[in-house]
Amino acid sequence: MVAVTKRYGATVAVDAISYRFRSDSYTCLLGPSGCGKSSTLRMIAGHESISDGSVVLAGRDISTLPPAQRGTAMMFQNYALFPHLSVLDNVAFSLKMKGTGTSERHARAREMLELVDLTDLADRMPDQLSGGQQQRVALARALITRPQVLLLDEPLSALDPFLRIRMRGELRKLQKELGISFIHVTHGQDEALALADDIIVMNNAVIEQAGPARDVFNAPATRFVAQFMGGHNVVALPDGHFAIRTDAVSVTEPTQGAVEGNVTAVEYQGTHVSLSARITGDQEVMALIPDTTFFANPHHPGDRIGLHWDANDQHKLTA
Repeated sequence: MVAVTKRYGATVAVDAISYRFRSDSYTCLLGPSGCGKSSTLRMIAGHESISDGSVVLAGRDISTLPPAQRGTAMMFQNYALFPHLSVLDNVAFSLKMKGTGTSERHARAREMLELVDLTDLADRMPDQLSGGQQQRVALARALITRPQVLLLDEPLSALDPFLRIRMRGELRKLQKELGISFIHVTHGQDEALALADDIIVMNNAVIEQAGPARDVFNAPATRFVAQFMGGHNVVALPDGHFAIRTDAVSVTEPTQGAVEGNVTAVEYQGTHVSLSARITGDQEVMALIPDTTFFANPHHPGDRIGLHWDANDQHKLTA
């Protein structure tokens, strides 16, 4: 259970957020830069003091404990590997600090390296590793302390797109195998949806919406969540603002009963084509159309079109 506030002088970085994390789950803290997500993670880890509130893990208030005594481990964005130590000694470092004997700590470090599939690289130095390999070393080093919760601060941001997709699959698989809670900070919507059981969307130091990943995507509570998660249009209708998934919008010739608009942009995305159109009230609506459907009857910027969606696909926003 996390219920915390963080102030830096007169600035409130985290404003009285409260959330009960599910055990043995993968949770993503998602939001734009400066929304308070990394400060929240650092307060859970003990790397940032709490201005008000507490962090409770397994019924124990850990708010005032040093990081090493909390039952958490943190994997940093830049991995922070020691350049003068081998992979094996990097992984074993925290056990050395605890006074664990060489043979025992190396044995446990080799277990962790096997877990992340790096056994053959135990004797290499960090500068001899790829970015993905460095990340897995950092992961093994965090897990060797056998934490109840693993905290990850934008761990994929330094990787190229192909490796990022591969590594998020490995993270998800590892979380399920270990059966511990992962709390992962990211500003990438695709990353959060691919990884998370639960998503916490933060904005301006507060939690804007939280819940199972599919619920947050399919039923955004606010205009901000709908727009930040992506994949939705936000449209003002006479009875309020609504979110409509872009893949629920179909395109036809202008007909009675359709919402008419002018095509402003067409973007080929491989399996789909993204078509944007301006409708009444200077609003922009996007339709995500299967590529075969689009090219059977293509449209171009400037064309007048009709836009259709089912009323059941309109999700009313509260703010």
